[in-house]
Amino acid sequence: MSELTKSTRADASRAGLVIVNYGKNQLVEDASGDIYRCVARRGLPQIVCGDEIEWQPTGESAGVIETILPRRTVLLRADGNDKSRPLATNIDLVIIEAALEPSLDYFLIDKYIVAADLAQAEPLIIINKSDLIKPEDRSRIERLISEYSSIGYTTLLTSALENTGIEAFSNRLAGKTSILVGQSGVGKSSLLKRLLPDRDIAIGRLSAASGLGKHTTTSTTLYHLPHGGKLIDSPGVRDFHLGRIAAGELGNGFREFRPYLGQCRFNDCRHLSEPGCAINAAVAAGNILKRRMESYRKLL
Repeated sequence: MSELTKSTRADASRAGLVIVNYGKNQLVEDASGDIYRCVARRGLPQIVCGDEIEWQPTGESAGVIETILPRRTVLLRADGNDKSRPLATNIDLVIIEAALEPSLDYFLIDKYIVAADLAQAEPLIIINKSDLIKPEDRSRIERLISEYSSIGYTTLLTSALENTGIEAFSNRLAGKTSILVGQSGVGKSSLLKRLLPDRDIAIGRLSAASGLGKHTTTSTTLYHLPHGGKLIDSPGVRDFHLGRIAAGELGNGFREFRPYLGQCRFNDCRHLSEPGCAINAAVAAGNILKRRMESYRKLL
């Protein structure tokens, strides 16, 4: 290859951001905000939403991804074979949306929190549909907020229907790359409409760029927030699996465990029924919530 050809190829490389992954095709946004449908060079790791990449154009609105740039953070989930796969990358905040309807699933919230902490991203718990909270539910919600606050996690109440709590929520997203996750039916679409008034226009652009005729809601998608920052929308799930995680690593996913890690009698303590377990002693002393310990044991 001549020096001229090498130089031309190098000059053709561009920085890009993966905003949708359709499997074999990715939608890549360049520095000007234009969108290109790209394929990846063979041998690259799995590319996901949020990846910063280098790519080269191959035609009008088309290109090939050459390189994935180093990832700051990686949010993982399990695939059908219980192996960990990236869901999104380069995120600062994991927004865990829940609601009293269809159900308030503490264990699912805890799983997302562990995934966020292991990814070194900050969890933010959103209890949506606050307009449906009845007086008899109030103490339960207050207890949930108090429990997570005592560990160091922030919980906000929102109502997409009544537009309450949206401004405070939006302010926390400014300047950050966030991902919105949660159970199906908790009102993610309504919340997104509040945060992204022009979402339908953005979806139209993605549909046109993809060449698929429409943009499927089952695809994890990155949007730009009106007041700065990026928001990745992940499809609602019935459940969320972390995949295989060693006991030592899993303990780091529980923030309140960290002061006691390394203090057990046995170096390989799994914090189940081993004698001299510092974590179990902290539970007995009331320094770790029994409910959170139950979540740990289920995950283990």
